[in-house]
Amino acid sequence: MPRYLFPKPYADFVMRLRVSSGFLLAIVFVWGSSPDLRSIAYGVPVSIIGLWLRGWAAGHLEKNKTLAASGPYAFTRNPLYLGTLIVGVGLVIAGRQWLLGVLLAAVFLFVYLPVMQNEEQHLRAIFPGYAGYADRVPLLIPRGKRMPVDTPFRWAVYKKNQEYQASFGFLAGVALLLSKAIFV
Repeated sequence: MPRYLFPKPYADFVMRLRVSSGFLLAIVFVWGSSPDLRSIAYGVPVSIIGLWLRGWAAGHLEKNKTLAASGPYAFTRNPLYLGTLIVGVGLVIAGRQWLLGVLLAAVFLFVYLPVMQNEEQHLRAIFPGYAGYADRVPLLIPRGKRMPVDTPFRWAVYKKNQEYQASFGFLAGVALLLSKAIFV
């Protein structure tokens, strides 16, 4: 059994805050940012890479039905969270405030890492093959090797996971950053 960094009660607590903390973080990003058109031009493509990774992952994830090990899950056990981190880095670049980067790092460390820990415990309990998968595939940062599993991306799974909502939220955030860069 792996050793975990965060105590289970803390991880359970932040698990419930994950979505609301994301909305709060987005509000703080928009409010605390100082974007200009150049920073947006550099940051938005980085964030789009993160959105693409999240979308790719969502087309392979059938929650609690099968162990996702294809697509991006062949490289990292948490491509959705890695995608979220990349989106956040792009928004930090677009927002031109280094304190936003510190805030993103803190939220990722103290909210998302414990959530990953909780999810891993859950997956170990429901999928007997998870331990072997976890031994072969890194938690977050891909190593370059991929686990050989070929299950194609499925649009129906993507839609069921409602990942398109992340794109709508991102577009709203970019619109706010653009309006701030142009009108403020």
